[in-house]
Order: sequence, then structure tokens, then C-alpha cells
Amino acid sequence: MVLEKFSFGIGDRFGKEGKAQLRAIQEINRQGFPVVPVWNKSNREHELVGTTQQAVRMEADEAVKVNGWNENYYVDADHITMANVDRFIDVSDFFTLDVASFIGRPADAKLKSDFLKRTPATGIPGFSEEEAIYDISLFADNYLTAIQEVKRLHEYIKSKKPSGIIEISMDEVSMAQSPLDLYFILKELKLADIEPHTIAPKFTGLFPKGVDYEGDKEVFAHEFEQDVQILNLVSDRLEFNHDIKLSIHSGSDKFSIYPLMRDIIFKNHSGIHIKTAGTTWLEEVIGLARGGGDGLRLAKEIYCQGIKRFEELSAPYSSVLHLDNKQLPPPKEVLSWNSARFSKTLIHDQSCRDYNLHFRQLVHISYKIAAEMGTEFMDALDHYREPIEEQVYTNLFDRHLRRIFR
Repeated sequence: MVLEKFSFGIGDRFGKEGKAQLRAIQEINRQGFPVVPVWNKSNREHELVGTTQQAVRMEADEAVKVNGWNENYYVDADHITMANVDRFIDVSDFFTLDVASFIGRPADAKLKSDFLKRTPATGIPGFSEEEAIYDISLFADNYLTAIQEVKRLHEYIKSKKPSGIIEISMDEVSMAQSPLDLYFILKELKLADIEPHTIAPKFTGLFPKGVDYEGDKEVFAHEFEQDVQILNLVSDRLEFNHDIKLSIHSGSDKFSIYPLMRDIIFKNHSGIHIKTAGTTWLEEVIGLARGGGDGLRLAKEIYCQGIKRFEELSAPYSSVLHLDNKQLPPPKEVLSWNSARFSKTLIHDQSCRDYNLHFRQLVHISYKIAAEMGTEFMDALDHYREPIEEQVYTNLFDRHLRRIFR
């Protein structure tokens, strides 16, 4: 199976927003950009919310039917490992293999020795200066063990779903992968008869959840373009059977680097996959707040409980947060806010003086609290459907798709 050139990871924590998201995808297609949707939800999110993998497939299929979508679409087994892959196999056709926890584990001595013997100076076009100082032995210790885990997981998935789309996720680590790291990773994958459709490296800078990129944008742009060039190179040089494209995890709301990414992928005739599912939940909270009444009350309660349980809620996201507790408004103040003030504080509009990126990140990681509200929260999602769907659509189309593909 060949993955389309442009794909967008969508989905949502509570399975209510598939139709609104797909409308945004349909609109960008009408404007001349053939983007395909990929519904995704990680095992961690399923466990925190108490949902099943089957529910994601049902949501995607229903949205496609109701909206009259006639193109391809996918359901992603997001951030899977050998420990949880079986929960996703039957309902997924896109598999994101997460081997981040294996990066940095020193390689087996024989495995490393064999690798060093078969990996002389390679003469990669355009990267001679980088190669001159590149430490191939350090690469072996950082990545060979992770590549072996990719092989193990890949073989298992292919035995069950031979035509599945494969993505390699290496982003949730502290150190960025260089373009040459990317080259040698893909070279080793090819030797292992693994041809991923997308790969999600860790880029320089911080990709915090639900807010803008933090880092040197010029450095990012240079690195991103080199990564794109490496992927174009290996598709030909290593004789892959299909193109490989970059996947941007935590790609939602990275507004300051969208123009850089857009210019580079169009200049190099490359594809891209961007995951944005997490911010859908934030748009639901904004929709509740805008609806007033019980919706606003629930939104405030989620925030207030989030502050009390910060350590618990932030632990799974420690590598992808930049949240200063001192910048959070006290619960007593938030309880006095009207709908407009709460919404303006949460909506990602950096030109608005009320916007607070720390407030937004705290709400982002507090979806477990909403899940614990049970039917009260789910009924509110139905009751305030109009303002919620307006927020979900506007967020995905105006703030994301239109900024990247225009």
C-alpha cells in the first residue's frame, strides 16, 4: 500500500468530532490540496479515557459515511509497542511503531561490530562536511537496539496486516536525530527489509503539546530541509519501493514554523504527515465555555481540578510540555470569569492579550478529569454540539490546514 503525499492525523479523545474534522479535510481538498485523514489515538489515551480501539474505527467509518467522503482514509495504531499492538491489529491499517524507549541503549557487541564492518564512509551527496565529523560508533550505540525493536514489531505486524502503512516514531526523546542519523537509520531499516512510509524524528527545539514551537526557527528550517533531502535521496539511492515522508508529531499549533515547512516541502516536491489530534479536545472545552451555563461550569471545573492534580496529569507528557505553574491564574480568579474571558485565555490566538499558553497546556493534559465526569461530560458534548463543532472545524481548517496548504 502506498500512502498519499499529504496526510493529516486527526481524531479526538472522546470520539465525537470526526464529522467536523472531516469537513475541514474536505474543504482543503476542494481548494486543491489532496489531503487524506488519518484517525489516531494512542494506547495511553485509550487507557486514560476508558475507550476502545474499535471505537476509533467506528467513528472514522461513520464520519466517512455521513460526510460522503469517497477517498482513502486510515485508522492509526498510534505509538504502539509489542506490549499493546494486539489491541490495535484488527481495526487499524496504519501503524506508528514507537521505539523511543530503546534509543540510547548500547548495542549488542556483535551487532555493533558487524554494523561497523559494513558501514564505511559513504559519500552522501551534499553532506561531506557533516560526514567528516560524524561518529558512526556513537550512532551504533544510540540506534541499533531501537532498529532491532522496529524489526521485531514490524515482522509481527506484517504477519497480521501485510498491507499496513508503517510509520517509525523516534520523537519522544531528549536528543534530536541529525539528518545523517536519519540516513543511517533508513539504511539499516532497508537492510532489514523494512520500508516505512513515514518517519517521525525528534527535531531540534521543543514541540510542546497544543502550543507553538519553541526554538531557533532558522536552525529548525535548515534541519527540516536537510531531513527532506535525505528522504528524497534514500528513496532513490537505497531503492525504496515508495517515497518516504516526514511525520511531525505534536504538530498541532506550530504556527510559527508552518510557513517554513510549507515552503520546503513544495520546493522539494515532498509529502508530509502531521498529527494534530490532541487540540480537538481543547476545542471541545472552548465550545463548552462559549456555550455558557453548565458548559462553562464544566470547563472551569476541569481547569481547577487540573491544577490540583498537576503532577499526576503531567507525568506522561513531561518531555513535551513547557508549563510554568507560576503563570497559571488561581482557581478562584478563573471561577469568576465569564464565557468570553475563559475562551480567550484558552484559544490559541497569540495576538490576544488574554491568551495564556500555560493555561492552554494545563487544560490539554487534563482530559482524564473530563473522562472521570462520565455521562455528565459526554451529555454536555451533545448539548453544546453547535459551538463545539464550530470550534473544531475552525481550528483544523483555519489555523492548521489553510496555514500549511495555501
